[in-house]
Amino acid sequence: MAKVKITETVLRDSHQSLIATRMTTEEMLPILEAMDGIGYHSLEAWGGATFDACMRFLNEDPWERLRKIRDKVKKTKLQMLFRGQNILGYRHYSDDVVQYFVQKSVANGIDIIRIFDALNDPRNLKTAIDATKKEGGHVQAAVSYTTGPVYTLEYFSEYAKQLEEMGADSICIKDMAGLLKPYDAYDLVKAIKETVNIPIQLHTHYTSGLASMTLLKAVEAGVDVIDTAISPMAMGTSQPPTESMVAALQGTEYDTGIRLSELDAITRYFTPLREKYLASGLLNPKALKVDVNALIYQVPGGMLSNLMSQLAQAGKSDQLTAVLEEVPRVRADVGYPPLVTPSSQIVGTQAVFNVIMGERYKTVTKEFKGIVRGEYGKTPVPIDPAFVKKIIGDEKPITYRPADALKPELEQLRSEIAPYLEQDEDVLSYALFPEVSKKFFEYRKAKKYGLDAEHADAALGVHAI
Repeated sequence: MAKVKITETVLRDSHQSLIATRMTTEEMLPILEAMDGIGYHSLEAWGGATFDACMRFLNEDPWERLRKIRDKVKKTKLQMLFRGQNILGYRHYSDDVVQYFVQKSVANGIDIIRIFDALNDPRNLKTAIDATKKEGGHVQAAVSYTTGPVYTLEYFSEYAKQLEEMGADSICIKDMAGLLKPYDAYDLVKAIKETVNIPIQLHTHYTSGLASMTLLKAVEAGVDVIDTAISPMAMGTSQPPTESMVAALQGTEYDTGIRLSELDAITRYFTPLREKYLASGLLNPKALKVDVNALIYQVPGGMLSNLMSQLAQAGKSDQLTAVLEEVPRVRADVGYPPLVTPSSQIVGTQAVFNVIMGERYKTVTKEFKGIVRGEYGKTPVPIDPAFVKKIIGDEKPITYRPADALKPELEQLRSEIAPYLEQDEDVLSYALFPEVSKKFFEYRKAKKYGLDAEHADAALGVHAI
């Protein structure tokens, strides 16, 4: 058995999960050279919510962040998370935008692109996979893990095989809600290993308290790479601690080859940052608690806090249990999608409406109609035609790949944002987050032409957190 490799998540998913993606580039830079010397398989450093948060909350250019990280990290691969046809945004983008985004990601320093789709619809991954291959990047195609009647070992193995045939260089089992239990992980890794001939990586969250055990059983089943977070930014809704997993495997046939004594410098660096986030309120102690409800209701931690805030705003906090019981019913009605962005928000919000209205589907959100109509792709289980008719009436459902209906949009976007462009990548920032990026471009311009940051902030009503 080869040594198990480690992907460190502290630069992306760890702080996305614990402090809403608020770690700044300046906080990352001083430790990057030390991290580069550890012997990690990769550093997950970009993508996911980092792109939006950089501009929206930190007044930072996400592309500049990537270049600065790449400048310091010479030996270790850099990895990003990419939402298939959604890229890093919340709608499907035309193929030319997806292709250009991949091109610029690789050109600015990304080595591995982890590509997933919220519905496990391979059609939504095709353009991103092909573009990554063309640019010479490593395609890590992700299987969004969830539970439900359709989600058998055969389902996941067949999907992994399909992704391999589409060009994947490795497969990631992406357990975004921390639902994967240890013995299920063992069986799942074994089944996929028997089906594909490429490396398997496992990504999970500590939310339900099972993740370290889950990783250990996956390792015993032959997983090649595991995702962990350095301990000051681990556990809770983040990943299992890097040091603990390295220690657990030390001296065994799975030994990572990483030395605990060298990890200590990384731990010491992030410890005061953790204290700072706790003191500022960015790190809510609730995010560090084990939440077994995730296993009972199949609801990811972020989705749970979202439901609680929606109910609080409606003055119906006492209805939380009813909503949590409604979520699986809504999910069943709509074809058992994995609960990950954006399907988690869509299903959760509809469950809230069903409960507070006192009648199921009396009010239906635009996004829920979209998922029933097929705008997001093909659901894992076909939706009952009678239910489709109830939600969208006589409208014709979409059966083709949703992005086939989108005309090329790159040139139009370029012309819209021409006065602000300072680098080629700006058009992509604008494509994904039009309002947020324009505000950021104004801020950048104000700083460039002599307004200090504080005045630039004040002029635009932008405040870094």
